[in-house]
Amino acid sequence: MKSTKKLQIGASGNMLQKGIILTSLVLIIIVFTCLSDNFFTLSNLSGILLATTVNGILSIGITYVMIGGGCDISVGTNMTLCGVMMAVFATTMQLPIWLSVVLGILVGTLVGLINGFLIAKCKVPPFIQTLGMMMICKGLALVISGARPIYMDSIKGYQTVATGSFIKELTGVNIPNGIFIMIAMMAAASFLLNKTILGRYSFAIGSNEEAARLSGVNVIKWKIISYALCGMMSGFAAWFMTARLNAAQPSTGAGYEMDAIAACIIGGASMSGGEGSVSGTIIGAFIMSVLINGLRIMSVPSEWQTVVTGAVVIFAVYVDMLRRKKQ
Repeated sequence: MKSTKKLQIGASGNMLQKGIILTSLVLIIIVFTCLSDNFFTLSNLSGILLATTVNGILSIGITYVMIGGGCDISVGTNMTLCGVMMAVFATTMQLPIWLSVVLGILVGTLVGLINGFLIAKCKVPPFIQTLGMMMICKGLALVISGARPIYMDSIKGYQTVATGSFIKELTGVNIPNGIFIMIAMMAAASFLLNKTILGRYSFAIGSNEEAARLSGVNVIKWKIISYALCGMMSGFAAWFMTARLNAAQPSTGAGYEMDAIAACIIGGASMSGGEGSVSGTIIGAFIMSVLINGLRIMSVPSEWQTVVTGAVVIFAVYVDMLRRKKQ
């Protein structure tokens, strides 16, 4: 009976938390709509959706890692490296674009596997390992690209993956294709997290790693898998980023890791592990996109936008700590 009550309280608490997050998103939209006539327009909302695609996919990857009690700050530069490799495969090596994308995603997965192995098997602290990997990916992207953008104009129709809109052709409403692909990925990620052994073990490891190990869970294996999934998501994000820009920019991903982590924390993931959801993370990603977009429309300088983002991260972590103490 007690365990059933705890589950009911936990479920109702999660629903309440998601309700609060969603309400916050609506309030932020209302505030910026009142402050600027240019905010609540179809073109601007379409831009927000498109911006959320990349951050949302990165955030989904980090959600798996954070639920398992880990952290990955290399996702941004991993995305950059994947994008550069996709462009090299497609333009320099003249491989088919579908194969170039697949190989680029595999590069991201490999980076995640290396992170996971060194963290889970060699006991390197997650922050130190992913900080080092962040610098390695950044350096490799600059070296491979020659510190110059690699344009993909010769690949016909590549931009339609992100910026095209099949809905516009049917209804006249311009909703980017990328947002539908992100929703499909969100559904798949939610299924993995809530309906498979990966999700159950991730929550168990994040809640109490030693107890999970004693109960027979192969902690090392599942940690490596979660980091590999995170790396794979960086590869998918690179696909959308290169399609959106029609180029691979060797310095594009810097800073994306903070926005992605902020989205996870705002969405209910805990820095201590054992908590989080894909749907909450996506709402958090929308909040970050709306906030940054609104500040830009209000002509707030980019450096102050960074200050606000940092403040949001600190506030979200503080709220998470208070919530953990109450529990």
